[in-house]
Formats: sequence, structure tokens, C-alpha cells
Amino acid sequence: MFDRLPRGACGPAGLFHWLLALALLIATLAARAGAYEAELPDAIHSAKRLCDIAPCKEVFPGATSFSERKGQPPYVEAHVGDKLAGYVMLSTDITDTPAYSGKPVVTLIGMDTAGRFVGVKVLKHSEPILLLGIPESALTKFNDQYLGRFVGDKIEIGRSRPDEGVIGLDAISGATVTVIAQNQVMMTSGAAVARQTGILAPTVRAPAKHAVRGDRPSWRQLVDEGSVRRLAVMPAQVGLEGSTPFIELWFGGLDHPDVGRALLGDTAWEGLRERLAPGEHAIFVVRTAGSESFKGSGFVRGGLYDRVHVRQGMDTFTFRDLDYVNLYGLAAAGAPAATESAIFIVRSKAFSAAYPWKLAFLGNRVDRATGARSFTNFDAEVWLPAERLEGGRPVIEEPEAAWQKVWRARAPQIAAFAALLIAVAVVYALRDPLTRRATRKNKWPVNVFKYSAWLASIVFAGFGLMAQPSITQVLTWFHALLFHWTWALFLSDPFVFLFWVFIGITVFVWGRGLFCGWLCPFGSLSELLYKAGGALGLRRFQRALPRWLHDRLKWVKYGIFFGLLAVSMFSMPLAEVLAEVEPFKTTFLVGWFQRPWPYTLFAAAVLGVSIFVERPFCKYLCPLGASLAMPSTFRWFGLRRKQECSTCKACAVGCGAQAIDEHGRIDQRECLHCLDCMVLYTDTHACPPLAKERKRRERAGLPLTRINRDGYFIPIIAVKD
Repeated sequence: MFDRLPRGACGPAGLFHWLLALALLIATLAARAGAYEAELPDAIHSAKRLCDIAPCKEVFPGATSFSERKGQPPYVEAHVGDKLAGYVMLSTDITDTPAYSGKPVVTLIGMDTAGRFVGVKVLKHSEPILLLGIPESALTKFNDQYLGRFVGDKIEIGRSRPDEGVIGLDAISGATVTVIAQNQVMMTSGAAVARQTGILAPTVRAPAKHAVRGDRPSWRQLVDEGSVRRLAVMPAQVGLEGSTPFIELWFGGLDHPDVGRALLGDTAWEGLRERLAPGEHAIFVVRTAGSESFKGSGFVRGGLYDRVHVRQGMDTFTFRDLDYVNLYGLAAAGAPAATESAIFIVRSKAFSAAYPWKLAFLGNRVDRATGARSFTNFDAEVWLPAERLEGGRPVIEEPEAAWQKVWRARAPQIAAFAALLIAVAVVYALRDPLTRRATRKNKWPVNVFKYSAWLASIVFAGFGLMAQPSITQVLTWFHALLFHWTWALFLSDPFVFLFWVFIGITVFVWGRGLFCGWLCPFGSLSELLYKAGGALGLRRFQRALPRWLHDRLKWVKYGIFFGLLAVSMFSMPLAEVLAEVEPFKTTFLVGWFQRPWPYTLFAAAVLGVSIFVERPFCKYLCPLGASLAMPSTFRWFGLRRKQECSTCKACAVGCGAQAIDEHGRIDQRECLHCLDCMVLYTDTHACPPLAKERKRRERAGLPLTRINRDGYFIPIIAVKD
């Protein structure tokens, strides 16, 4: 059929051009919608009157007026007439909790004076699944579950547990990480304002009891023991270029007598202690690199030092001009020269030097793609070493991270998925004895494992766990390696994380074929449709593309991959739109009937063609496969070849991936590890060189012997009785 078509004719070439055009149509039709990467006013994080530029009335219905920003972290008072009715807060004023995209969901939240949520509105998010998959209305519906809930309740994603006092919220299928992060945003923001306004009891921390030894540690000793910490922000983290720090800060507490005297000297430390009232604390901050000032607008009398603040647990402590004390230098031996320095006073009984605390620097980040500016907090934690506290450090119950909750809640499925990955790797590692037990006419010793892996990947990994790896993850990880790696982001989806650990190992051991050929949910579904088509009587319509056409089309996927990579450097949102060339989201994550018709049509077309052409998407369009094919060049182990393979075409004829060239060489970048060639490799009736040798031995009356790992008869003298 296809192999008789003249070059340039309609048919497979036109078919695949049509598929590619349809993919581009999908990307064109996908427009930004709702809050996805929405443009926010530049002053939304700094304007005194937040509600002049934010839709506060939408989250606090009935309010007639709103105050300026108050408190720290900031909030706005909502009034009905002259009566205080509640509060409005912008989530990113309080927490930068990242969602699955690695960026926070900017949320406006309304809460009444009784501490009950009265309104929630997402102003901006960067979640690709809410751009082209799940509708934003699903996130709105999720947020509506908070309305009427008390900020002090224990609210978690999942089922309610009345015996533990846990109120459960329904998650969004396919966006579990997003809603877990959103739950943290809601509860953290609400609690921070509720503590300031007296709705919740303030935090009480026991004061530090210092163990005074009378030593005078050097700067290096203070750094090594953790009494002094470094906070460095690199240019890439704020959207700039360069290799030297954008700003480098050193900071620590001055309450401990030994530490304070070492840093300031006896006279300066004694003078500082005389200035402090009971319950007040002092910290120092020095800048040793970078031209950016950490003091910000604090030089204005009565102003706020808006570039730095201290966080301890859920509490935030800011500094005004009266909280500033001049620091003229550090006395510790080996201390670096400072270009800017300050001592700040924390005037709150909620602060305790016995507990860890963080210095946060507010940086102005430039988005390289859009040029838009946004504020981002960078922080580092300091905690006095146990030996400088009487009785050691206090025990702290750290809140469970979002990714830890996901792993704990889905532990049985995670264990089953990990077992599947390990089992497939073990089976493939034993491929030599498996393929020697099979023949061209009876491949079941191999196929029983391969088909089982396909079914498990489709049903369990694909439709069940929705763990289909995607090119968007490759792009996200690439950007994270360049700019800011966050382990929590990549641990947030345990199944995709484990899949990528498996891929990362096996690609360099055996090549991409083990994942692409055995465990990719979409690839397995495509292959299963091809096998089913043949079993249902469509074999006479199934053809491989002509070699000349295949050799040209196989490069398309590399072009798509590098195109997406290039686009992502300028606009990650646009790259995520164009990544819809992958029909994975439609097939497994969102569903056929939940998406606009172009996506469904494209996925159906690709799978429809798969009935007649073996794995067309995998071979010609898949950018994920292209990204894995390149490191496969450096695999440790490949499939075996004989000297005779350079002239024999038997394996090439049966290679569904068309990865064997006219010289008998296997292109490991294209090989999908079906193992059909390895079955033929040791089949004394199907492999032409072996069949020829077998017949020669039979005519000569020589005994037949086993086939060794190199695909040859073992010499007779080596055979034992």
C-alpha cells in the first residue's frame, strides 16, 4: 500500500502533514483565558489602597468601603457603613506557596470578623492544566468549599475525619497538587490575619535560655555552627543575567552574649543591650555583594524598611525607622567587609531566639518572556546551635509539606507503581534468556511480559494514576535547572516523579526504548490499537511507511522539541500551549468529552492512524520521545548484532519502529525495545545465518548445540554431556 506510493504523492506524507497542521490549529485556537498569567496592576503588592486596584467587593459582598493596607503581613479592613465587617487579604502578601507550576496562585480572600471565609477569587495563576485542560470553573468550585468555613478549622484535601476533627474538601481530579497548595494558601493567609486581629490566639514562644560559655568565636566558627547565615540571590532568580550575586546578605541574632560580643565587641554589645526593653530582640544584616540596597525606602523618616523582614513560623516582623540602629562594622575575626549594614530591633513577645527564624528579602523580579515585574521573597533560616541553648533546641512540630501529604495519602498506589517499574526493569534485564526461549512463531515468552506492561501502563498508570510523562515537565525541569531548582515542586506528583527517576536511569542504561516501548501509557495504547487492528482482520491495510519517507519524517519530532524549547525561553505559557501537540492530556488527564473539539479530534486522529501505522505519533511527532532519544546515544548497553547482520535484512523487515537500517545497524535513538529482532537473533529456523548453519550441521550429521549470547552455535567441543 504505502510502499508503492511515489514520492510527493498524497497518502502518508499528506496524512502526517495534516496531523501536524491539526496540532498547530489546536495551539492557535488555545487562547489565554480567565486568570491564567493574567496581567495584574504593577502596584498590586505595594499600593496602600489595595481595593482601588483589586476587586475586593467580589470577595466581600455588601462592603461599602475598604481601608488602606494595615498590619504585617498586610490586610484591608472591610466596612459596612461605619461598622467593621471583616477583612480582605491578598495571598501573596502573606505566603508565596508555589503550586504545581512552581508559581503561587494569586488569590484575593475575604473573611468576616468571626473568622469565616466569605469570598475567594483567583486573580492570577500559572497552572497549565487550568489553561488547556481542566476549566478554571473547577478551581472556582473548589474555592467555594471554603465559604462559611472557620479559619481555625482543620481543613484538608480528601475525606473528612470527624474523630480527628478534620474537615475534608473535594479535590480536582488531575490537579491534586494545585488544590493542596491552594489549601495551604487559604489557611495560611486566613490564620495570619486572624492572629493579628484577635480572632485566633497569638503565638506564644518560650524565651531563649542562653548557655553562656565565655568564648569568642571567629566569623568562620559562627558561620559553621549556624549562628550566622548567608542569603544570596543570583541574577537569574530575578530575571537578569550575570554570574555574581544580585545581592549577598549575612545575618544573625545578637541576643546571645557570646555571639553578640563576638560580632559587635564588648562595648558596642553592652550599649545595644541598654537600648533594648524587656522582650525586645536585635538582629544584624550586612550586605557584602551586589548593588541592591536591602534598606529600601527605610531612609524616609517614619517609613517602612520594605525590602527585609523576619518570619518565624506564621508570624512576620517588619521594621520601621525607629527599629533601626547603626552598625559601623563587625568585630568578629575574619568578618567580611560590608558595603551596607544595619541592626534591626524586633519588638514582639511572639519572637524567640530559641526557635528558628528566617530573614526574607523582597526582590523585584523581571519576567524575561513578558517584561512584567513582580515581587518575590527570598529567604534563609538561622537557628542557634543546640550547645548555645540551655537544654538544647526546643522540639518543633514542622507543618507537613504539600508533597509529603500527597505521598502519605497515596502510599499504597505509590508502592504498587514502584513495583511495576522495578518489575519491568528486571524483566528487561533478563531479556537474553527470555528471547532464547521464544521463536518467531511463538513469541509469548516475551510478549506475555510486554503485553502485561502495556496493559498496566494504560489502565493503571495512564487512566488510573494519570501519570503520563509530558514534554512540559522536561521544559519545566530545564528551566528549574537554569534558574531555580525546587525539590518540593518535583516531588509534588509522586507518580510522575517516580516515572522520571525510572526514565533517567533506564535511558542511560538501555536507551529510551524501555519507557517508550513498554511503559509510556499513550505509546502502549497506540501499539495495542495496532495489534488489535491486526487481530480484527485489518492486517491487510496495515503498512509501514516507505523507508525514504520514514527517514525524513522521523526528524519532525526533533524539530518540534527544539521549537518548544526555544519558545519556552521567551514564553513558557506559549510553550505550554504549543505542547498540545501531545494528545496525552486529552487521552488520560482531562477526558475526551471535557475538552474543546479540536483537542478531541486531534487525539482521535492520532489513535485512529495508529490502527494502520505502528506508533505513528511515537516515531514522527512526539517531542518527549525526541528529548529522550538524544541521551539514549550514550546508553551503556545496546541490543546485540552479528557480523552477518550487515548483509541480512530479516530483522529490519520485522522492525515495527523501523530502527534497523540497510546495513543491519540499530538506531538506538529510534529503537522501542520490542525485542522482536532479539527473538529472531537466536531462532535457528528464522535467523538466516543460523538456519543455514543448522541445515549444514544436519546434513553433516553433526549434533545441534545451544546458541550463545552472541547469536552463534556453541562449538561442539564446548558442549558437555
